[in-house]
Amino acid sequence: MADVFYSNFNLFNGKDNQVVNDSWFSVDSTTGKITQVGTGTAPEEAIDLNGQYVMPGMINAHTHTSLDPSSHDGDGSADIVTVVTRSIQHLHELMKSGVTYVRECGSSYGVDRTLAKLQATGKLDQVPAIMPAGEPMTMTGGHGVLFHGGNAVDSPDEMRKGVRKNFAEGAQCIKVMATGGVMSINDNMVQPQLKVPEMKVAVEETHSKGSIVAAHAEANPGILNAIEAGVDSIEHGYYINDEEIQMLVDHGIYLTPTLTVAQSIVDHSDELPDWEVAKNTACTEAGYRNFKKAYKAGVKLVLGTDAGCPYTYFGSTPREFDLMVNKLGMSNFDALTASTRSAELMKLTDYGTLEVGKFADFLVLKGNPLADVQAVAQEDKQVYQHGKRKY
Repeated sequence: MADVFYSNFNLFNGKDNQVVNDSWFSVDSTTGKITQVGTGTAPEEAIDLNGQYVMPGMINAHTHTSLDPSSHDGDGSADIVTVVTRSIQHLHELMKSGVTYVRECGSSYGVDRTLAKLQATGKLDQVPAIMPAGEPMTMTGGHGVLFHGGNAVDSPDEMRKGVRKNFAEGAQCIKVMATGGVMSINDNMVQPQLKVPEMKVAVEETHSKGSIVAAHAEANPGILNAIEAGVDSIEHGYYINDEEIQMLVDHGIYLTPTLTVAQSIVDHSDELPDWEVAKNTACTEAGYRNFKKAYKAGVKLVLGTDAGCPYTYFGSTPREFDLMVNKLGMSNFDALTASTRSAELMKLTDYGTLEVGKFADFLVLKGNPLADVQAVAQEDKQVYQHGKRKY
């Protein structure tokens, strides 16, 4: 089949800190990959994008589509029919907002594994591609049990079996719980949960499959434990200290600050339990302070919102860019390329930028995102996946 050409747009390719005016590119209609990129008049008849701005589709590296963001605990104990139904609805909301790939960081009943298969085989359309984690690996009574029990493991051997079983059932990455969290009333973030030997086994088994481990780690000593275990990304990490920031730089470990969930809870503090608000307020204040240090030190910050947690809706991914700029002092370019770094973390070599050989997952916007990151929040944006318009 012939290539499809798109022309007359201003291109931010997700790699270079510039917008190239009067651009065009072509997409292989079979593979969905970009075959040519140029400027001026396209060599063949093209779809005219009317002088708008094109940027890569967003890659949200921390979502929970099985959860209900209108509940203080995500309603993670809902029955499986409810969980599947709302997961599909949330995936549609993500794509409509411009998210074309997600890493699920824990799913009730592990439904993300089946949904990923359905999406990959064309049986679930107008949703992002999915990297599923299944149920998170946690300890008995630990954070994450709200995901219909999670995968409770209490020794390195149990961890090894749990990770292997999760991959056998379709997981493509692993989530481990190194600390407690904001949404669980019975734990404390300064008390470590999974221990270093247990998480090391998760890393060993996961890396042997060429995949990645995300660690829910909000405070110490859990953050340090996760780093010492060799995880690929620290999720949240609000209380990360200077020594650990340098360790992330030295070892190339990514940090997903999930600013959106923290700020969303602050914004709705009068609608949530006092204990949850108190935890989150302290986390947010520490997080903004420490993430600024991490950014200045050169830590690789990635795009992830924790969508599904309280008041963190699935259309809110663009807000993460705004918070990165206005709360952390990041440049517009560095904020936007947090999505590119999501692709790097997830080892998605065909995604993240709009270059020859990459998938044509892109957004069409009225405004220039490099000039104003809020341009990405446009509600009626065009969303393309593999060169085909979805919204």
